[in-house]
Amino acid sequence: MKCEMARDNVILAYYGELPDELSGALEQHLLTCHECREELELLQGMESRLAVLPVVEPTPNLLAQSRMRLEDALDAIPPHGLLTRLRTNFFVWMGHVRTAPALATLLVGVGFIGGNFLNRYEVSKVPVPHTPTGYSNPAQSVVANVTGIDRTPDSELVQVHYNRIVPETMEGSLDNKEIRDLLMKATTASAEGVRANSVQLLASECKAGHECPAREDGKGVRGALLVSLRYDKDPGVRLKALEGLETYIGQDQRVRDAVLESLAHDPDAQVRMAAVGLLAPVQHDSSVRKVLRTVSTQDENPYIRTVSFNTLQGSDSIQ
Repeated sequence: MKCEMARDNVILAYYGELPDELSGALEQHLLTCHECREELELLQGMESRLAVLPVVEPTPNLLAQSRMRLEDALDAIPPHGLLTRLRTNFFVWMGHVRTAPALATLLVGVGFIGGNFLNRYEVSKVPVPHTPTGYSNPAQSVVANVTGIDRTPDSELVQVHYNRIVPETMEGSLDNKEIRDLLMKATTASAEGVRANSVQLLASECKAGHECPAREDGKGVRGALLVSLRYDKDPGVRLKALEGLETYIGQDQRVRDAVLESLAHDPDAQVRMAAVGLLAPVQHDSSVRKVLRTVSTQDENPYIRTVSFNTLQGSDSIQ
């Protein structure tokens, strides 16, 4: 056995993973090689030093990232060449020859083959009890995607390989782009409390005169508020979106159209009343007057009809 292979086997033997057929060859090599013996002694000394240090549990995020990196590294390992496989098989065969007589080796082989066939026959005939589903750290994360499925032959056991998303937290100023991006994503979250908080923070930024530019693709802070105003099911969230858009109703036609749409079709009376108040500065606009006329005669709420009528009268006097 050469030193290169012996050093690899030293590591396997140190962790108790070296096959029995290679143990004899490694022991004989260590008796004659001083450098490989020093390698083993260094591993043993490292264990004694590490034993006095406290054990720190890794974070779930580190475990998830390490698993994914390990899978990528294993997939990138090229297959062993023919020479390496022949060399490994040769040492395995030599280990069998040194540790057992030829007849015992033959009997062990025959017994192994017979036991394997017998075990398969028994597994196929005996019903397998239901195996409970097991999870590793189920409360630490959620399932991101399934990467593979393996079924054990002749049984009902199934292994499902999947990746988990570990929750994280980011802290920063509202002026930070990453914080703003997360807040805009939160405007479409399933939890109403998360949506309300994110829309309120974005609206407060716009009301304070901070950067809320209009983008042609409809994205950005102003676009997120428009989406919340039109499609959010919580009237409280729609009210907060109206507050954030108030500054831009006179300069952005898209904002004006969204507020008019809320006044005409929003099912909540408070949202419609807030929309009437926002339209007062632009009451001279023809599209605004058209909607005000319709609401002043058809809205089911008498207060909204009255306010719309008064706003319309003020528009007519201006004209």
